[in-house]
Amino acid sequence: MTPPAPKSLIPRFFALIPCAGQGTRAIADPAQQASLPKQYQPIAGVPMVMHTLKAFAGVPRIASCLVVVAPGDHFLEGQTPAGVEVAACGGASRAASVLGGLAQLAAGGAEADDWVLVHDAARCLVTGALIDQLIDACHSDPVGGLLAQPVPDTLKQGQQGRVVATVPRDETWLAQTPQMFRLGALTQALTMAVTLGEAVTDEASAMEAAGLAPKLVRGSAHNFKVTWPEDFVLAEALIRQRTPAPPRPRARKPAATPAAPVAPFTPESLP
Repeated sequence: MTPPAPKSLIPRFFALIPCAGQGTRAIADPAQQASLPKQYQPIAGVPMVMHTLKAFAGVPRIASCLVVVAPGDHFLEGQTPAGVEVAACGGASRAASVLGGLAQLAAGGAEADDWVLVHDAARCLVTGALIDQLIDACHSDPVGGLLAQPVPDTLKQGQQGRVVATVPRDETWLAQTPQMFRLGALTQALTMAVTLGEAVTDEASAMEAAGLAPKLVRGSAHNFKVTWPEDFVLAEALIRQRTPAPPRPRARKPAATPAAPVAPFTPESLP
């Protein structure tokens, strides 16, 4: 991995994109299931993860971005934007992949008090503005935090296809990513969770298991995770909506037809 810029007194910001999963629930085309994981399927003509990487590459405060892929995965070779590197240290779980990426960042010179923004490869509609919003809200926080959305709908708890309870939605949030924590603290929290067999589905849950309370930062409904086949249609529509249409070529005016010459007036021309 390319060494990061020299350390300053101000902690730096690194992005970490776990990209080692298969994501079979969201296969848009079943014929591609065996050969193309979800994060590499095309959206608006581009592999899904490339939209994600483009957003992070456009944030100047991000020192570098590391994509964690499974061993033997060469899909991204030669395709990543400047400042994005790929490490084949993915594991069997999200926690294992993130721990591998954190170790890779540390080996490359990132320090314990540097911030790491972990982001789902399948949240391909994240924007630079949302990333900056999280950094602004959390860079001086003692714990760190995550983007999230308040739950707008009534929540039902189900069992065998039947409602068994209505869950109060007050103070209930939908967790999103990026999730931003110090490299050292996140490494310790994830290591402890894995050692104890804790079920951690995101980085915030590992921090919670360590007794910490991450900060909730209001995100965007557009920052959803592509999970089901129909999500591809919505993601593509939103991405195309963001892309400015190419300017239409100006229609050339037809050449003016020269007027017929007017004969000079003479008395003989009168009727």
